[in-house]
Amino acid sequence: MTRPTINDIARAAGVSKGTVSRVLNGHSTVAQRTRAQVQHVMNELGYTPDPAARHLSWRTGQTLGLSTLSGDPLLSPYQVLLRRSLEQYTAPAGVQLLDLHGDLSELAHYPSAVLLLHIRPLDQRLERLERLGIPVVMIGHHPVHRWAAPDDHGGALLATRQLTQAGHRELLFLGSGISQVARDREAGFLAAAAEAGARVCTLPGGFTVLDGYRTVRRAWEGGLRFSGCFAASDEQAVGVIAALQDLGLQVPQDVSVVGFDGLPELPLPIRLTTVAQDIPRIAAAALELVQEGLDAQAVRSIKVPVHLLPGQTVGPPAM
Repeated sequence: MTRPTINDIARAAGVSKGTVSRVLNGHSTVAQRTRAQVQHVMNELGYTPDPAARHLSWRTGQTLGLSTLSGDPLLSPYQVLLRRSLEQYTAPAGVQLLDLHGDLSELAHYPSAVLLLHIRPLDQRLERLERLGIPVVMIGHHPVHRWAAPDDHGGALLATRQLTQAGHRELLFLGSGISQVARDREAGFLAAAAEAGARVCTLPGGFTVLDGYRTVRRAWEGGLRFSGCFAASDEQAVGVIAALQDLGLQVPQDVSVVGFDGLPELPLPIRLTTVAQDIPRIAAAALELVQEGLDAQAVRSIKVPVHLLPGQTVGPPAM
């Protein structure tokens, strides 16, 4: 059974989400009758505040920034799911979630803490926040700072082994530049390919559908051949499959494709084979680390397991 959310409580009690939040946080501005109604509905539905949200309620009124790089699509399916998961915790706690785009140099006011996505070497955002003494948590691995992330390297091993175990020995990795995510997933790909003695090619790109389409179409038309492709994101994988189909190839009969993310409702006629990450669990872990940063606790990290979601886009190589 799905765990009830603050939205479910508000709907059943006939009040706003803000009213439910104020009841959860013990505000005295809620009428006694309304408070009793909300509490009755919470009891009826078996609602209990998530520990991460309850922990954040100690910091009610603070702000949390979600920082993406210039050029990152603001409404990518992954970021929408991550933001939605974060809001499940921040909204009941009265913590305002702010979208920050770019290098942060033009901000007039900085949030209480920041989550950084797509970390790069010598990331200017990190340098700026460190200088200002603002707690930072990475969504992605980092050797020094707090981070919460899926097992990017382990997931790439799973994805690539899915291809090699099906018999593929001509492999393509479609990356996404120099971000930590791309580097870790490429390293896992190369390790699994080496285990199987496969020949490999790696191509840079971005995480979007269009990036995947353009990169693979140009590569194939330029003479590159491969029987299996591991794309660093599900969105890329959608673009790869579209490009292959436009080139007159069938998936998986001619080329097998594996993605990474486990995004729901992809625009594909067949189910994508992919490595799924637990986005709600990553969000909860990141917020736990944010609170530890605000409390000046010792730095630690949380790696969230991933798992393979078999689909219909991997088969044996064509004879």
